[in-house]
Amino acid sequence: MGTTSDQLQPGTRVRITHQIPQRDEVWTTSVTGTVEKVEQTKTGSWYAHAKHDKLWLDRLHIRADDGELIILHLDPYTRVDVIDEVATGD
Repeated sequence: MGTTSDQLQPGTRVRITHQIPQRDEVWTTSVTGTVEKVEQTKTGSWYAHAKHDKLWLDRLHIRADDGELIILHLDPYTRVDVIDEVATGD
């Protein structure tokens, strides 16, 4: 994930690409939307030596163009690209 959380402020337009490596292939999916919230939350899973003995995950809430709210877990296979929308003047 090359983008920092400072760049992921509410209202920022982003494209998220996530890859899931398989034995013989890689599954890739992308979604585009506007950041609503960035947070780090703990799961119900226990993980040794983690903060408060819980596994903490980076989560990104984005609103897709069709209005759907999508909550994404960010991991090393996630690419976050900030989309610079250029206003066109006619």
